[in-house]
Amino acid sequence: MKCFLITSEQSEVLFYWTDQEFQQNIQEKYGASQEEGHGLPAFEDSISTQFAPIIISFSTVLEQHSDNYTCFTTENNHTYVLHQFDECLYIAVNGDGEEKEDDLRRKIYVMKKMTEVLFGMVTLSGTLLKKELRPQDTEQRARLWTRLQGLLETYSSLRENDQSFLVEAVERLIHPTLCEQCIEFLERRLVQQLNSSVERAGEEVLHAFILVHTKLLAFYSSRNASTLTTSDLLALIIMVQNMYPSNVDLDDQSAEDAESTSGSGPESFYTPEPSSSDGNSSSSERPVRGNTPVFEFVDPDVQMAEDPLHTLDASPPDPSTPRRVFLEVSLRDGLYPMMPHSMYCLPLWPGITLVLLTKIPTNAVAMSVYKFLEAFAKLEKRLSEIQGSSAASRGQQTIHEIRSKLDKFVKALGQSEIQAAQLQNAWSEFKSKAFGRGGPGFTTDLIPCCNNMKTQLCGVYRQCFLAESGPSDISRRLSPGLQERAQTMVQEKLVDWKEFLLVKSKRNITMVSYLDDFPGLVHFICVDRSTGRMIAPSLNISERTTSELGKGPVAQFIKSKVWSLVRTTRSYLQKGHSTVTLRDGDFYFCYFLWFENETGYKLEAGDIPVLPDDSAPIGMLAWDYYRKLLRYYSKNHQGEAVKCYELLTVHLGVIPSEIILQHCRQLASKLWEPSRNPLL
Repeated sequence: MKCFLITSEQSEVLFYWTDQEFQQNIQEKYGASQEEGHGLPAFEDSISTQFAPIIISFSTVLEQHSDNYTCFTTENNHTYVLHQFDECLYIAVNGDGEEKEDDLRRKIYVMKKMTEVLFGMVTLSGTLLKKELRPQDTEQRARLWTRLQGLLETYSSLRENDQSFLVEAVERLIHPTLCEQCIEFLERRLVQQLNSSVERAGEEVLHAFILVHTKLLAFYSSRNASTLTTSDLLALIIMVQNMYPSNVDLDDQSAEDAESTSGSGPESFYTPEPSSSDGNSSSSERPVRGNTPVFEFVDPDVQMAEDPLHTLDASPPDPSTPRRVFLEVSLRDGLYPMMPHSMYCLPLWPGITLVLLTKIPTNAVAMSVYKFLEAFAKLEKRLSEIQGSSAASRGQQTIHEIRSKLDKFVKALGQSEIQAAQLQNAWSEFKSKAFGRGGPGFTTDLIPCCNNMKTQLCGVYRQCFLAESGPSDISRRLSPGLQERAQTMVQEKLVDWKEFLLVKSKRNITMVSYLDDFPGLVHFICVDRSTGRMIAPSLNISERTTSELGKGPVAQFIKSKVWSLVRTTRSYLQKGHSTVTLRDGDFYFCYFLWFENETGYKLEAGDIPVLPDDSAPIGMLAWDYYRKLLRYYSKNHQGEAVKCYELLTVHLGVIPSEIILQHCRQLASKLWEPSRNPLL
């Protein structure tokens, strides 16, 4: 039994998701009506009634004792985790024992991250966010909640089955030649042509990347672009997977077909047949299996299955409005979170997607809004925490710096829009109280005006970037024809590789090539936390496919051990331990976190900060723990670029511990050898 709920302090449901068992339990308990047209509102009422005592209790404890509880377990072993963000209370529930407290807390923070990507700075205003999460129009609300429910289900599925979402890092397909060719293609042909086209309507392509399921084939950022953070990239991958879900059953069956027809030894593979030199090949033409040449792969360290895989043709590109997403932008003058971008998801074939992220023409408005919001937030904090003249002087300095800019900003918006007029009225009221002779000046009496200014600024932001698109917005995006040309260009580039890529995504690297050098090694995951990239052998647990880990239950058992190891190591890392070694039955687990400089020299470990039990979960998706850890560690290494790495290994328990530790050292250095495939 699982449930996820976002609610207001008044127990108003802002969003909910339940599994079938929890839904049936609620309906049986409250007799929710399932009459046509009344099922959803009635179930909302039942959910609200069910959680009202918890919400009231949470609010009462917070109000009377300035404290709250974050987790509790009921008599029937249902675990509840709660966290309040501004005016919204997030509640995650599990009753089947599949999710622990940390899993539920992680789910809450991930959902908070997804709302930030979807709604941007509107999330900084609890009043506006509640309206955004719960539109008055019932149909609009149903569409929004269905989308949010899909994102939550997609994330839960990926975290349960995908190693990259288990450790919250991005996995690349390991094929240096093809990756390099695709990156060069994105840079010199695709992005260049898109940004030079008159059909781009003022939008500029900043990032372009190709996904094969959840793995990155190629990624290119233009010279004008800020670095796309790992947190944002993982969130975007969730959105792409939600839009174009992977057909795991089809992939597994096709992979089994590929294996059964190869008939070759462990180091002999098929390679895709190249298209004809006249360039007239089409996506409907497939290599003839019997005539496909066999070759010996020259690098046994990176083994792969290059067997043709039958796939379905992709549906035509969707000409609908691109998704509006809000991502972090780092510029010379500072960091700007939640800047608006347009996201174009162009399916190439089932399982392979081209994603374009563009900078919209009105992006400067969002940057101005953020600067103003930051100024008023700082002023409000100083007025609340510091008494006396120091608060007044520093508060005046902060506002004086933006006063003329905000005057110009309000004037530029004009009086045509309702929200602009409300902002102008709020700004006039603030100035009269802060600078007027009869006003209170910079005292705590100014705090309500600060709150009002922040709300009105978020309202302008919402109107500019979240309002329903009208006919006038159609001319301000990449034209459908331009999108289709981009899609066609990449399809022509990859048509001879598509079947290989789909198999490769399931067989990225295997353990076979490591067993000679590391006998007894069962599995490993290595992560470069400086770049957010990871490398690990594939874990295939399908009943239909066989891997080095065995088939079906055996592979599932190993997988469960790996997932358990990650959860355990995070709990130790939270307590300040950067090294963990433990034995569990027939297996020996190791975990290491260490720092290096640019030359690869290992730096002294130092102390890792200890986090409270109710802190944000360790990871990179919901809260970038490792970026903060690098900043913390770099304080003692000024002027030196510091990198952070993690290594998790699973060995057979019969291997002596000294040999296992030697393996870990050798494996860590081997994975980053220049001759091997780097995490690009």
